[in-house]
Amino acid sequence: MHESGNSLVYSGYKIANNQPVILKILKQAYPPPTKIAWFRREYEITKNLNLTGVVDAYSLENHQFRWVMALEDFGGRSLDRSIEIKQFSLIEFLPLAIQIANILGQVHQHNILHKDINPSNIVWHQTTGQVKLIDFGISTVLTRENQTFRNPNLLEGTLAYMSPEQTGRMNRAIDYRTDFYSLGATFYELLTGQLPFVTQDELELVHCHLARQPAPPHERKPDIPPTLSEIVLKLMSKNAEDRYQSAYGLKADLEECLRQWQAKGQIDPFPLARNDVSDRFQIPQKLYGREREIDTLLAAFDRVSQGTSEMMLVSGYSGIGKSALVQEVYKPITRKRGYFISGKFDQFQRNIPYAAFIQAFRSLVLQLLMESEEKIATWREKILEALGANGQVIIEVIPEVELIVGAQPAAPELPPTEAKNRFNLVFQNFIKIFTRQEHPLVLFLDDLQWADGASLKLIDLLMTAADSKYLFLIGAYRDNEVNAAHPLMLALDEIDKAKVTVNQISLSPLALPHITQLIQDIFRRQPATAKSLAKLVLAKTSGNPFFIGEFLNFLYAEASVSFNYQRGYW
Repeated sequence: MHESGNSLVYSGYKIANNQPVILKILKQAYPPPTKIAWFRREYEITKNLNLTGVVDAYSLENHQFRWVMALEDFGGRSLDRSIEIKQFSLIEFLPLAIQIANILGQVHQHNILHKDINPSNIVWHQTTGQVKLIDFGISTVLTRENQTFRNPNLLEGTLAYMSPEQTGRMNRAIDYRTDFYSLGATFYELLTGQLPFVTQDELELVHCHLARQPAPPHERKPDIPPTLSEIVLKLMSKNAEDRYQSAYGLKADLEECLRQWQAKGQIDPFPLARNDVSDRFQIPQKLYGREREIDTLLAAFDRVSQGTSEMMLVSGYSGIGKSALVQEVYKPITRKRGYFISGKFDQFQRNIPYAAFIQAFRSLVLQLLMESEEKIATWREKILEALGANGQVIIEVIPEVELIVGAQPAAPELPPTEAKNRFNLVFQNFIKIFTRQEHPLVLFLDDLQWADGASLKLIDLLMTAADSKYLFLIGAYRDNEVNAAHPLMLALDEIDKAKVTVNQISLSPLALPHITQLIQDIFRRQPATAKSLAKLVLAKTSGNPFFIGEFLNFLYAEASVSFNYQRGYW
């Protein structure tokens, strides 16, 4: 019936009682333990959900070294196959959408994130109208996922329906609202017969999810009521905070659409999300009070992408949000097809030269290794041309490079000073491979206050090189841990004397209005109510964003704030 990268899906029946079943079989005859563990996990999540809106999992067996999962077959077909042969009318779509929203809400109540909502994973029986959700292969327990960020180099899920935060190119962890975005993209296709974004280029599609608004569904198909179009677009909001916060709120709006359509054949405008109050304690991940700083950062990257090189220094206390600010540059990087890499200096590893550089470029090489064979061959040619006979110098610190270029001859032995100079020259040439007009490079070095002398010298060489282009070097440091005589400050003075563009962003604590807005967004309360709590939070945390989050989590854990189910508010 279906074939994916990992599995084959068949329809079959149990010989004992002739009961129809769906058989999901791992492709590999001898799969590695990680694949088996993934398959077992999918089976256990599906079986333990035990919901009428999720297919039943009957058994998981190993037949002659082939792993087979037997699942319920209730006679439906996946919506992607239905879309190919029919156009959904509103009177078909609305009951279907209400069912899907209800099922997804039940899945979320079990603290499960599906992470791959799309028409191929929703099965619909056209005659009975029954709907079931399938394929929990990459789903996650919410409490675990809530604390993690996606890796931008590992795309999990179906890209055409993937939320911005699930691409890993936003400074956002993912939660249950990622499923609402994917559901919005699914509804979009069911209503219009088209995907929200149509492109064959993966990076272009990622950028669309991050930064472009899809054409409203009613513009693509005029008989779609604008109110229903607004519901779909709300589901597909770029920021999770702007989407529906609960499946219950979404279901209520869809039911109002169905009621109006059945009563009068049209859907008049009404305020969306009136019933959308979430009982989940969720601290928004958007940045508050940093608009000016974000604009400064993005303007600098825009200049770099035009052919310059610049350095940006971001300073502030620990927990003030330096890393979160820097990650805002993900969106324009994706648009420009650039690379973002980062390394972090360690207080206890100052004796290891170039540690943060090596960490950053190892991650970049791993990105390259995930590209097609054709692209890897192109990179091999570029690297060999740039490094010449000194390839082994780089391989000694970044062993993964050998997987691209193959084994290289040993570099000649040199005295320490000459060896250091050679390394700096070779590393500069290595970096230039990735700083091109077609792919600018953003290099983020965190905790510069702990940088070793060799790394500071390399930063100086990179920024003062006459032919330096398309390199945006961002450094973050704790300004309360450095003084005028600190090695970092001395190195920056040398760079400044060379007339290199060095920008400075100094992050200060959040003020009362920003904290009040944060409290409003979390608890959905009026400004007057939010402000009294915001004053307490400011007094306890001095406006440090990290401490604010920790203090609010503490208040919730201690039940100092709670959701009143009788009154429907916090």
